[in-house]
Amino acid sequence: MASTSQHLRGKTACKKLFWAVFPHACFILSLVIYAFLGALMFSHIEGNRKVEFSEDYRNFLQNLMYLGRSLSDNMTENEVKFKKKIHDLLNTAQQDWFVNPKDKWSFFGSLFFCCTVFTTVGYGNTYPVTRIGKYLCMLYALFGIPLMFLVLTDMGDILATVLSKSYNEFRKLQAKILASKLCSGSTCNKRNELKSRAQSKIVINEPLTIMEVLKSQPSGKRRPIKYRNVELFEMLIARENEQTKPARNKSMERWSSCPELARGKTMSRVIENFDKIGKELEKLDVPIVLMVLVIFVYISCAAAILPKWESNLDFQEAFYFCFITLTTIGFGDTQLEHPKFFLFFSLYIIIGMEIVFIAFKLGQDRLIVLYKKVISFCAEKKMPSKKIYPK
Repeated sequence: MASTSQHLRGKTACKKLFWAVFPHACFILSLVIYAFLGALMFSHIEGNRKVEFSEDYRNFLQNLMYLGRSLSDNMTENEVKFKKKIHDLLNTAQQDWFVNPKDKWSFFGSLFFCCTVFTTVGYGNTYPVTRIGKYLCMLYALFGIPLMFLVLTDMGDILATVLSKSYNEFRKLQAKILASKLCSGSTCNKRNELKSRAQSKIVINEPLTIMEVLKSQPSGKRRPIKYRNVELFEMLIARENEQTKPARNKSMERWSSCPELARGKTMSRVIENFDKIGKELEKLDVPIVLMVLVIFVYISCAAAILPKWESNLDFQEAFYFCFITLTTIGFGDTQLEHPKFFLFFSLYIIIGMEIVFIAFKLGQDRLIVLYKKVISFCAEKKMPSKKIYPK
């Protein structure tokens, strides 16, 4: 019997853990599948397109041949004008003229493009050329961007919970250290003794008045007024806490002891998990300076690793590139030599975007509070003062 009950408890704990993790895993898995399907689609459409030489490409080749002949014939021409012609000619060149579509739109290249689409980064160095590719890109972004923001919100709740608990534990530890320094030994011992007595001896099952509480405690007459007031306060708090405790749900007890009695509870709990998305992020209250410090450290770690496989980037360029990526600005001025290696950094990008998203949310809340104060201050200034007329 004992082994059977332990087996049921272990099975129930596994089920609880599975259904708690299921919504988060479902969102992430959906985003991964969506990215892989998009990579297959764009690699097939854009990678197998026929290269057509346009009129602009022919004019470019003709002008290039003319400049080459003028240089080989040693024509006496001003060097500044010659350099300007070459510069203007190269500015008219397009990147697709010199790149094989199959090399550019490989599976990893297409996967990198899909990540830049639904993360709204959009570097601009990879873009669809065919008409059907452009239409599918719009349709792909229409569903991919909301899915990405859903993942960001869901994962942001987890990060918000971790940050909140870590910050609260730090504040509690700081308060304990400060209290231990300010509090003397004898005073603290007396307060702890009063609290322990209030918790162990005082049991109030029904509402009582202050006088009834005093009469029910015979030791209260013998103690000084100072400690009697403190104990009375502790008693009232204990009574309040006892009354505000939620009633135990018998159906939940049966479900936790024997899950076969209430199988319908599982799906309702999963639906509740979906309904709670974004709630923890709304309750987050962490100093904005701490979030800026977290972002700086997070980007600095990536900026130290990224130049290992991108030789054209140093620490400063990598820091700039990571910031532009995580804030979804994506100028595209920094080119990656090995984008498929950066794809393995996708988890870093998603978590980093969530951290930046949380920082933006905190900054937004601070701005709203600031605007409320400014508007209320201006409204008080514009309110006409009441004039008191003599009777």
